[in-house]
Amino acid sequence: MPDITQQQPTSRRRRKRWGGVLALGFLLTLVAAGVAAIQFAQQWMPVVFGDDGLIRYERSQRRMRAEYGLPMPGQPDLARFSERLAEQGLKEGAPVLVRIFKREFELELWMQRDGAFRRFATYPICRWSGWLGPKLVEGDRQAPEGFYTVEASALNPNSRWFRSFNLGYPNAFDRAQGRTGSLIMVHGGCGSIGCFAMTNGQMAEIWRLVTAALGGGQKRFQVQVYPFRMSEAELNARAKDPDIAFWRDLKTGHDLFEANAVPPRVSVCKGRYQFQAGAGASPDSEPIQASCSNG
Repeated sequence: MPDITQQQPTSRRRRKRWGGVLALGFLLTLVAAGVAAIQFAQQWMPVVFGDDGLIRYERSQRRMRAEYGLPMPGQPDLARFSERLAEQGLKEGAPVLVRIFKREFELELWMQRDGAFRRFATYPICRWSGWLGPKLVEGDRQAPEGFYTVEASALNPNSRWFRSFNLGYPNAFDRAQGRTGSLIMVHGGCGSIGCFAMTNGQMAEIWRLVTAALGGGQKRFQVQVYPFRMSEAELNARAKDPDIAFWRDLKTGHDLFEANAVPPRVSVCKGRYQFQAGAGASPDSEPIQASCSNG
């Protein structure tokens, strides 16, 4: 007769083992479903609910990450700062340039090497307020769009948001449009009323590079703020938007930088941005002023 007392523990162990395998499989299925749901939402949210739907979704996801102390999606490895610089042949103290894409929640930091600017890092923005389109008036809680320049006097090491630098809104273009507002910053933390909040860890790295650049001889660096990635397809999809003429003007400056990797020269003529190709390898961007000169 079989020894039932010996078979029962073995049977229980097998059931436990299979139970653990099934539980793990179920958990992995949930994770895969969650990833698929996120990818589906990112792909179809703009189609189904428009840009506002995607922006609301991203804000909710990033707020949750910030509350639990999790890194933002796609964040660079901040612990490998020196190694990342070396891998790209870049040096701390090199001139910088910043580009911001609102809908994508991304801030790019570019650094100069061999006379041209190269993208060093893309930082996921934790929070910006408002929607696509320019800032119009003080108190509208809207993040601006346009071209700005930042010099050392705009940096605040004692900001209530860890570190910050002032974009310089309103610039000459904004003033020509009668737009008002003040104290529009790029800063740490994850709260925003018209600003771009980067988290403290990311802002520490950005701060280190922009202060080193200004301390190393760059007089001021350019900040380009766009509503979205400035492809022709994106603009064509918004052909009837009230801001389309403004966005197409921004694309002119965007494309000049894309073409030669040098900051474009920017002025304001008859209430519109005017762009010219950047002057050689010069890293400095002049303050944006009203001028219709073609020189």
